[in-house]
Amino acid sequence: MLSGVEKNRVRLVITGRVQGVYFRASTLRQATMLGLTGWVKNCPDGSVEAVAEGVKTKLEELIAWCHQGPDGAQVAEVGVTWEAAQNVFHDFSIKR
Repeated sequence: MLSGVEKNRVRLVITGRVQGVYFRASTLRQATMLGLTGWVKNCPDGSVEAVAEGVKTKLEELIAWCHQGPDGAQVAEVGVTWEAAQNVFHDFSIKR
């Protein structure tokens, strides 16, 4: 990340048919392409949760992508919570 560029953090909860359709792997690929750091995981309730940090415009691109998701996904809702960046991530990963 470039020095002097303000980082932001967003927590996403994606609901619908989002497990079993490579949502996590696709989110990892998308976030990495956008230069974001953080993680994505499946939740016991069938949703997918992600926390990402980076430049706000890139986070907004990730949010827009999550509304569609990968082929096979049927996204019902994307919950978005903006938070203060904590700068604790070095890359983007899948949490198990």
